[in-house]
Amino acid sequence: MMEQKVVSKKPELNLHTRAMKYLVRREYSRAELHAKLLLQATPDDNVDRVLDELAACGWLSDFRAAEQLVRMRRNRFGMQRITYELRQKGIGEDLISDALPQMRDTELEVARSIWQKKFGITPGNAKEKAKQIRFMQSRGFTPDVIFKILRGTDDGG
Repeated sequence: MMEQKVVSKKPELNLHTRAMKYLVRREYSRAELHAKLLLQATPDDNVDRVLDELAACGWLSDFRAAEQLVRMRRNRFGMQRITYELRQKGIGEDLISDALPQMRDTELEVARSIWQKKFGITPGNAKEKAKQIRFMQSRGFTPDVIFKILRGTDDGG
C-alpha cells in the first residue's frame, strides 16, 4: 500500500501583507504598487484602501520613492533619463520639479565623471565625436552639457 504525501499549500497572503513584502525590499511609488497589487487582487479587494492605509502609516511615500531613485541613478545617468524614469514610476510632476534643482547643480560634474570613465580623451575625429555624443545622450544628458564636456569648458563657451 502506497503512502500519500500531504502537500501543504502556502496560505494566500492578503493585499496588505503583499504590499508590505514589496515595501520591505525597496520604496515604491503609489502608482507602481497599485499596478503590482492589481495583478494579484480579487474582485473583493480594495487596492486603493490598502494604499491609503499604507500612506497614512508612512510606509508608502512617493517622495521617498523619488528620492531613492534619484540617489541610485544620479552617478550613472543624466537629468533627462532620471526624469523619464520618475514619470514612468508615476511620480507626480511636483515631486519631479522639486528634485530637478538638486540634479541640475551636479549635472555637469556627473556627466564629466561618466565621460572620463568611458572615454577620457577628447574625440580625434567626427566619427569618434558622434560616438561619444550618442553615448552621453543615451545616459540622459542634454546636448548643452555634452558639448561643454567635449569642449573641455564649464561655461559653454
